[in-house]
Amino acid sequence: MKLAVLKVGGASAAGAADAVRGLQHVCVVHGAGPQISAEMQRRGLPVEFVGGRRVTTATGLEVVRESFAAVNAELCAAIPGAVGLMGDEIGLPATQVPELGLVGDPLPSAPQAVLDVLAVGCVPVVAPLAAGPLNVNADEMAAALAVGLGADRISFLTDVPGLLYGGSVVRTINADDAEGLLDRGELEGGILPKLRAAVIAARLGVHTEIGATAVTA
Repeated sequence: MKLAVLKVGGASAAGAADAVRGLQHVCVVHGAGPQISAEMQRRGLPVEFVGGRRVTTATGLEVVRESFAAVNAELCAAIPGAVGLMGDEIGLPATQVPELGLVGDPLPSAPQAVLDVLAVGCVPVVAPLAAGPLNVNADEMAAALAVGLGADRISFLTDVPGLLYGGSVVRTINADDAEGLLDRGELEGGILPKLRAAVIAARLGVHTEIGATAVTA
């Protein structure tokens, strides 16, 4: 079957149902960045990012889980046939990144729980926690699942038009050029993990889009 992986940001969750409509086989991976940051600030917890990834303490991980659960429920209510899955509960693998705290680098995988949901024609909606539990950047988790599941394409649904460089949207960029931008430090913020994830997926044969930007091998 042709499978698409759709990564939905916490800020763009409202448009997920429209994006899923018309796709026969799709796995959704979501973030909750704005919700997590807002709740951490409300509780007086520090909000810190390194290379676009959130530094996560044990206390912060509680906020992460609560926020993921809320966004997951919101998406499942909006998407017909959706089945919510918490990544740590279905055993998503990752390698811990100690300098970031309870954060993981995801490993490609094809979790049985995801396969089972797809097999009955439903939509798995995955929160990007890994076994541990570890907080995993949703972009990176989406790419790892796309590779592990053998997806044909991955789309990063964002609240911006695509990769912005030099004041305009880049329509197409190859993986080598994208990696060059990352290595030279010419980008910052949330696009960093998104573009890193896109490069990995594209090089492993998955058709990759960030908004209106296509990333090619």
